[in-house]
Amino acid sequence: MSSVVRRKQPQIGVEPKPGRLSTLFKEIAASKTYYLFLAPYAILFIIFTVVPVVMAVLLSFTYFNMLQPPQWVGMHNYVRLFLEDEIFLLAVKNTLVYASITGPVSYILCFVTAWLINELKPKVRAFLTLLFYAPSISGNAYVIWQVIFSGDSYGIINGFLMYWGFIDSPVQWLFDPDLIMPIVILVVLWMSLGTGFLVFVAGLQGLDQSLYEAGAIDGVRNRWQELWYLTLPQMRPYLMFGAIITITSSFTVAGEISTLVGFPSTDYAAHTIVQHLQDYGTIRFDMGYASAIAVILFFMMVVSQRVVQKLLNKVGE
Repeated sequence: MSSVVRRKQPQIGVEPKPGRLSTLFKEIAASKTYYLFLAPYAILFIIFTVVPVVMAVLLSFTYFNMLQPPQWVGMHNYVRLFLEDEIFLLAVKNTLVYASITGPVSYILCFVTAWLINELKPKVRAFLTLLFYAPSISGNAYVIWQVIFSGDSYGIINGFLMYWGFIDSPVQWLFDPDLIMPIVILVVLWMSLGTGFLVFVAGLQGLDQSLYEAGAIDGVRNRWQELWYLTLPQMRPYLMFGAIITITSSFTVAGEISTLVGFPSTDYAAHTIVQHLQDYGTIRFDMGYASAIAVILFFMMVVSQRVVQKLLNKVGE
């Protein structure tokens, strides 16, 4: 039996469809001016963000002590993290507890405060904005809480409680494992009105006021309906940016904890993932293991950001 090979005849008058690469290059050539303006930022972003992230992922599969060339160990660092390192598991738990409390509370606090002062007169609004924002830009001003929670009789809280007879001896506020985490959360919430707060204030100033008049005609009857159906949908870009800032700050807390309760804290009661990373990266110089910790933290933040993004997409529905 003979087989007949049929060749596809080219259609006359029909041009071949260009490939994706050729289409991409044509679009880049047509918009080269925009890409030239974007190039300085893109180059710096790739060098200082993309390349370090890729290198961290690669180093997480190696043993690297910064004195010898990296040695490939495969998944050993990750197995060690979850099966052998009890301190890391405790740091994960502390970080999740800390982030699940300070993240949503500080996020809602930033927006509600910005929303409340938005209706005030410009001078009053500017003064209150500076007043609320000041703790986050005051450098190490949070160390005043060391004096407030000092463990001797000269501490403000201990002195007050002993004077009024509530306690007989000073309480070691910053060394008691049961008290360390609540105190750290309190201090961070005191400093939480930062960049996200300013973003919300700026976003509320740029809302389209004509939509509120249209909403009143369409049946919006109170401020809560106005907030849900008109204000929040217009604020979605600002809400997303504020969420990213809040998630990043809540998952990467370390300096404030180390200053307030020491490094490490008593019984690792406030030990976080970033502190664990600093321990292995800047003290023990086990860069492969530290990179594995950084990769885990990165994926935790990405997952949290995706969850928040889906929740924000439902605003106003």
